[in-house]
Amino acid sequence: MKESLNESSMSSPRSAAGPLSLFRAIVYATLLAGALDATDGVVFFGLQGLNPIQVLQYIASGLLGAQSFRGGLAAAALGVLVHFAIAFVVAGIYLLASRRIKTLRRQWVIFGLVYGAAVWAVMSLVILPLTAVAPNQVTTAALLNGVIGHALLVGLPIGFFAGKVKKAA
Repeated sequence: MKESLNESSMSSPRSAAGPLSLFRAIVYATLLAGALDATDGVVFFGLQGLNPIQVLQYIASGLLGAQSFRGGLAAAALGVLVHFAIAFVVAGIYLLASRRIKTLRRQWVIFGLVYGAAVWAVMSLVILPLTAVAPNQVTTAALLNGVIGHALLVGLPIGFFAGKVKKAA
């Protein structure tokens, strides 16, 4: 039995290039920037001998301290949640600011790159020292990976989605 097509089933889905609601843009930016940043961390620290579970447990150690490294997959899952919660806040800040500061939308490449590097600096120099993460020495490689990685893999995707938000009414 053939199904008949009606007009609603033939209408095209919303174009990926079309404007997004602010919330949808924040969610998309969170997912993309969070996934890219997590991948960068797993690869970078993997080259230094850590496995992905340990990388995620390190993120959870901001809340749990050294106990996170004995917490197995539960601590790693907490690390994923914390990582994406931070990405949501970071994306939300830029996207909300871009509603008032049009330059953040219009020149999203430049400001996204700068924002990503600034996010790394604030997280590394201000936020992490206030958490239960054990202090560690930042190597030149970690500094370069952190700044460049956050500029390209966090700031740039967030800036991109700022340019996709529907204009405020």
